[in-house]
Amino acid sequence: MRTVAIRCATLLAGAFLALALVTAARAAAELGSPAPAFKLQDQDGKWHSLSDYSGQWLVLYFYPKDMTPGCTTQACDFRDNIFAFRKVGAAVLGISVDDVESHKKFAEEHGLPFPILADPSKQTTRDYGVLRSLFGMKLASRETFIIDPHGKIVKHYPQVDPKGHSQVVLKDLQALQKSGA
Repeated sequence: MRTVAIRCATLLAGAFLALALVTAARAAAELGSPAPAFKLQDQDGKWHSLSDYSGQWLVLYFYPKDMTPGCTTQACDFRDNIFAFRKVGAAVLGISVDDVESHKKFAEEHGLPFPILADPSKQTTRDYGVLRSLFGMKLASRETFIIDPHGKIVKHYPQVDPKGHSQVVLKDLQALQKSGA
């Protein structure tokens, strides 16, 4: 009986520690806080950092895996609206934990006209609080952030429906720009 109680207490302590780690990671990407810095390669091997986008609006969307149905839908949705984002002066970046080579195939197959960044170390995904475990794999959850020209997070979408998401983001981005946020 005592052994069972000790195991339960150990499991409970582990659960609280995991919750604290998730909460700490989330705190790094809260509304109004500075967006966590990153330096990652895109599908062509070109390096991108948050500071490269200083002075402009940035839509940073995280997705789980290249070449999967939901992720393809989401990427193509942003692709199909890229001119509207450019018209309002916003850059779009996708991020997953897949590598550069996987991103290259994904971008070529779907004609993606924006950078998708590889985070194989999972550090940026962790810094934004979107790293999740699924069947033993560490993947980015499907979440989006709007970052203002000063580098602050002004909108966070913790749950995303891949179909139609870019239109929702565009509408919110335009409202944020009008409000002077």
